[in-house]
Amino acid sequence: MEFDLDLLFQKSELVPVIIQDADTLQVLMLGFANRRAVELTLETKTAWFWSRSREKLWNKGESSSHFLHVKKMVADCDTDTLLYLCKPDGPTCHTGRQSCFFNPIWEESV
Repeated sequence: MEFDLDLLFQKSELVPVIIQDADTLQVLMLGFANRRAVELTLETKTAWFWSRSREKLWNKGESSSHFLHVKKMVADCDTDTLLYLCKPDGPTCHTGRQSCFFNPIWEESV
C-alpha cells in the first residue's frame, strides 16, 4: 500500500518535519518540507527541507557533509506532520551540537 502524499498538503504547502535519531530516539531538529522536499527525501533517502528564510530546497548536509540518512518516515494521526527516524553522519545543529534542542527553559524537579 502506497501512502498518498496529497494527504500531507491538504492544510498547507509546508509540513513540519521532526527529525529523531533512529538509534537513541533523541530529537535532533525540526524543519519544514514542501511536497518536492518529501519526494526528494523518498528518492534519495536523505532528508530534504524547504528553507523558509532562503526560499529554496536544501538537503541537510549539503554544506557540512552531515547528512541525515532517513530510515523511516511516518505521518501523524492528522497527516499534517512528519517524523523521520534518521542516522546522522555527524552533528545535526549548525552550532556543532548533536541536537538543535539544547537551550533549557524549564524543567520540573524530580
